[in-house]
Amino acid sequence: MNQLLFIYNPTSGTGKIGSELSAILDTFTKAGWLTTTYPTQDKGDAARAAREMGSQFDRVVCAGGDGTLSEVSGGLMTLDAPPPLGYIPFGSTNDCATTLHLPKGTKQAALAAAGAGKIAPMDMGLLNDRPFVYVAAFGAFTNVAYDTPQDLKKTFGHLAYIFAGIASLPTITPYHLKVEYDGKTLEDDFFYGMVSNSLSIGGMKTPKCDQVVLDDGLFEVTLFKKPLNFADLANGLQALINLDPPEGGSLIQFQASRLTFTSDQPLPWTIDGEFGGSQMVNQIVNRQKALQIIQGT
Repeated sequence: MNQLLFIYNPTSGTGKIGSELSAILDTFTKAGWLTTTYPTQDKGDAARAAREMGSQFDRVVCAGGDGTLSEVSGGLMTLDAPPPLGYIPFGSTNDCATTLHLPKGTKQAALAAAGAGKIAPMDMGLLNDRPFVYVAAFGAFTNVAYDTPQDLKKTFGHLAYIFAGIASLPTITPYHLKVEYDGKTLEDDFFYGMVSNSLSIGGMKTPKCDQVVLDDGLFEVTLFKKPLNFADLANGLQALINLDPPEGGSLIQFQASRLTFTSDQPLPWTIDGEFGGSQMVNQIVNRQKALQIIQGT
């Protein structure tokens, strides 16, 4: 039988995975896998397990939130020949499940990971040599999508993000940055920046999501300059949440494979929903087709 390593976060989805574990393992067995299970013990443990044990298996499947997928992916990236990676989402947002077109429902996602899905290459990112799967971001709106109350999202839809974004601005000082990318340079004051390879961030569609190709070696980059006036602010925020107005002067969007952000003060980052460090010079590199990830059909 082929060997499968199943790494899962027992606390994801408020512990729901515990009641689904037997069904998941039964699905793997019926698909012909001899499964070794590993419940993560603390932060960083999923990456360590993938790094230390991944090479011994024909396939690795992880279950948990996007943070668990990020950790496992980072661990597998250290291997010379990482096995294909499957994902069963149990988090609260599950941006990566949306991007990978994974089926909803634990059984359906387990079937995809066990073999019903398609194995396809996917780029990975490195922020100062720290791996990330789908997003590296800094500044004013880094937590807006995650922190906006669910009742506001349900009542006002995309407008909830505009309200939350505007509300956050008075407490935020923009960063003066020099941004170098693929032989080009720009310099300005920025409230926000996002380097992504995803169709969804914080449960909302990303700007220019029609340009997203998971293995093209390019990130989608969004930078939000300090607005000159309220019209710039409104246009920029609406474009940021993909309502497709004409781009305002405050919004810059492009694709790039390698970027360097230089600031006169430490620039704190969030990567895949977790703190990603804070340095004055930050380099982001696209590792094209770094992993084989199982996607929905």
